[in-house]
Amino acid sequence: MTAFWGELIGTAILITLGAGVCAGVNLKKTLSNSSGWVIITFGWGLAVAVAAYSVGKFSGAHLNPALTVALAFTGDLPWKEVPTYIIGQVLGAMIGATVVYFHYLPHWKATDDPGAKLGTFATGPAIPYTMANLISEMIGTFVLVLGILAIGANKFTDGLNPLIVGFLIVSIGMSLGGTTGYAINPARDFGPRLAHALLPIPGKGSSNWGYAWIPVIGPMLGGSLGGLFYKTVFLGKTDINLWFVIGAIVIILAAAFFIGKKPQEMAVVKKVSA
Repeated sequence: MTAFWGELIGTAILITLGAGVCAGVNLKKTLSNSSGWVIITFGWGLAVAVAAYSVGKFSGAHLNPALTVALAFTGDLPWKEVPTYIIGQVLGAMIGATVVYFHYLPHWKATDDPGAKLGTFATGPAIPYTMANLISEMIGTFVLVLGILAIGANKFTDGLNPLIVGFLIVSIGMSLGGTTGYAINPARDFGPRLAHALLPIPGKGSSNWGYAWIPVIGPMLGGSLGGLFYKTVFLGKTDINLWFVIGAIVIILAAAFFIGKKPQEMAVVKKVSA
């Protein structure tokens, strides 16, 4: 199996199980409806572990463009392979989301809330605030990449690493996920959001493309910073790219602060539109 197919199949497994737990919690008349955030975080953690076990020996089981780019910055992946990995991840995420659609087929019509349907596929902020939402995604992905690299540097019983990474996902979800739904993975959000837009889901409403750039740009910046931070601080290898990434983060956060919407502005818009 090539790295492309490994990433495609692995990400499809990840989203089938991850979006699947969101569907079970969000959609009406499922046996797991309203079972809560703890179920979602453990579901995603186990989804990552199962996907990593499935394709780790074929592609390294990145399953995440932010991790792929971070590993390119650390020198663990040639830059020329990055596009192949990312394309496989996005396509796999769309396939996984489509599997979830068919699995829960009668429950879409039984669910009245369009937000619950979108929440099955894509993330969204608890409080819409562009700069803060970006920061949340950056921090979550920074911790993800730093944690994965640190886990990889330790010796575990053979085959245990993917399970430990799964627990890292659970920890991030419980501690940092409540603000934006912790996409921490551009493919995880973009692929299923695109599937939501294309699939014939009854009463699905908007795919919220106005927010969609945040779970893409935030994780890419946070993941890149995590990889370069690990390379510089943990490995002692100075990389000028660290300063370019920090500069990009400062510029984008400044733009988000001055241009992006704040909670008060969102409330005014909502009041006026009503």
